[in-house]
Amino acid sequence: MTSLPALATRAKSGSRLTRSSKILKVITKAILDKKGEHVVSLDLRKIPEAVADFFIICEASSTTQVKAIADNVEVEVKNECGETAFHHEGHNALQWVLVDYVNVVVHVFQSETRKFYQLEEMWSDAAIEDLEEKPAPIKKRVH
Repeated sequence: MTSLPALATRAKSGSRLTRSSKILKVITKAILDKKGEHVVSLDLRKIPEAVADFFIICEASSTTQVKAIADNVEVEVKNECGETAFHHEGHNALQWVLVDYVNVVVHVFQSETRKFYQLEEMWSDAAIEDLEEKPAPIKKRVH
């Protein structure tokens, strides 16, 4: 992971993101396209110590899926938003891959690794939103 002094000195860009920002939508879609599970967004904008505006966290069932999700996020954000990651790491072990877009940091975990690190608990002051697609309600036919 990046050292704490490095995190403290990097600057967030001047424009603040909102939950409806295009990059958040593209990241979420890229994760869901590769069947990422338990996808959540942590809104860190009201936390002064936070190094980003949002964390997007998801999990995968295998190292192959972790890689596929992280790679798809980078490809789709580049294609749809023209942004390349400021930093990424974890591609060697594929237990926890981090893709850093400065204002948005994507965390792709294997399930056991996510349980161990408990980022949602560490950032419990953040507003959390479930980003998984909900199945459309089944409409009953009226005769």
